[in-house]
Amino acid sequence: MGNIQLNKLEFFAFHGVSEQEKKVGNTFIVDFECEIDFSKALESDDLEDTVSYADIYHLIKKEMEIPSNLLEHVAGRIIRSVQNNFPQIQMLKISIAKINPPIGGQAASATVTIQVRKK
Repeated sequence: MGNIQLNKLEFFAFHGVSEQEKKVGNTFIVDFECEIDFSKALESDDLEDTVSYADIYHLIKKEMEIPSNLLEHVAGRIIRSVQNNFPQIQMLKISIAKINPPIGGQAASATVTIQVRKK
């Protein structure tokens, strides 16, 4: 087994509960990790024997473009999309951070992290 990680993917999107967030938007940082069996790819040097991290990026980007009230909902959509496109993934973990969240105080970010393992 091995891991593929995509770190600090930056998106501008319109996720949030308040009308202000829905109109103005915000910057979001996404970290993604998945576990996959690399045994074939270690020998073959063939992309077909692993998962394309470029393809994963595009799935994440597509879901980040769809406005949602909750980061949990965005993360759930990303998880389902990745699982549907790459059933060979054994575990995946995603963190979505909203930069400067509107919480009435100073905070660099608010982050939601979800991890799922194939049964």
